[in-house]
Amino acid sequence: MTAKTLRIGFVGAGGNTRARHLPLLKRIPGVELVAVANRTRESAAKVATEFGIARVEDDWRAVVEASDVDAVVIGTWPYLHAEVTIAALRAGKHVLTEARMARDAAEAGLMLAESRGHPALVAQIVPSPFSLDVDSTVADILERGEIGRIREVVLVHTTASVADSAARQTWRQDFELSGFNTLTLGIYYEIAQRWLRRDPETIIADAAVHTPSRPAVEGQGMAEIQIPDSVTFSGQYAADAAVFAPGARIVGHFSGVERGQPRNEVRVNGEKGTLRFDVGRQELFITTEGAEQTANVPAEARRGWRVEEDFVESIRTGAPVRLTDFASGLRYMRVTEAIWRSWSEGGVRTKV
Repeated sequence: MTAKTLRIGFVGAGGNTRARHLPLLKRIPGVELVAVANRTRESAAKVATEFGIARVEDDWRAVVEASDVDAVVIGTWPYLHAEVTIAALRAGKHVLTEARMARDAAEAGLMLAESRGHPALVAQIVPSPFSLDVDSTVADILERGEIGRIREVVLVHTTASVADSAARQTWRQDFELSGFNTLTLGIYYEIAQRWLRRDPETIIADAAVHTPSRPAVEGQGMAEIQIPDSVTFSGQYAADAAVFAPGARIVGHFSGVERGQPRNEVRVNGEKGTLRFDVGRQELFITTEGAEQTANVPAEARRGWRVEEDFVESIRTGAPVRLTDFASGLRYMRVTEAIWRSWSEGGVRTKV
């Protein structure tokens, strides 16, 4: 693959695909945008014209099965990720799929199993983007033990995204399209997973659907809302004297009904100090002795967004996928689903 053009087809052309994948892949030398299938031929044709894609297909299967496509980028909602990924891998195509990985852990497990049956093919998920510039620095701070063993990880993201009860249902609130994915829970949990490289053993959660029905995302009538407008959870980590203090846990609060100034941060509380990442401002702070201080994040450690470059590099050189591989995706899907099951079953403690 290093000696020839890499030909890429697109199944779905959502906002992130148009904003990032299409223009950034197009800039990479030796990459050709071959085909696209979107929800309608009209929308696919518009994308093809804008980004110079050679061919429009009416059915995503035509993209996956095309002999002139080497890799498939999946930019659909989660409901198609598993089906398209499995079909593409079976057709001998490399896959980059949009996050969240799938609707549930079962679909994610099928994707991982299929990818393991094709070890020569790259299978990558678009990573949570918010912490890319600080991940390396956080890892170094934790490894050096600057804040001591971890006692608590705290994830908070609140917005007014679903505060208006009269607003139409979005695709993120449609269980058939999104599955167990709730608000921004998964994309923030992935940050904690990346930093700690461990998942909690058990989860207990509570949540609420404040607006039980809304005008349907498509068509006429009202849709029942099953995905929570607000969720709070606590998870317990297994004992690990080298990393975690006794009773170490992860706590999260995610809300789409908070008007006014949103809250948006990740904290790691250790025995000797605290790391605080202000996600909105993209600033990392550390407190060890005395007042909170800005943590030094070297310019060379700021990785930034390079998803498309990573995908192409893995295909051309065989470099393993780091952000994000399918095994990691299945892990965060298991946590997301455990949170859902806990709250929907009355707040019972649930194994991850």
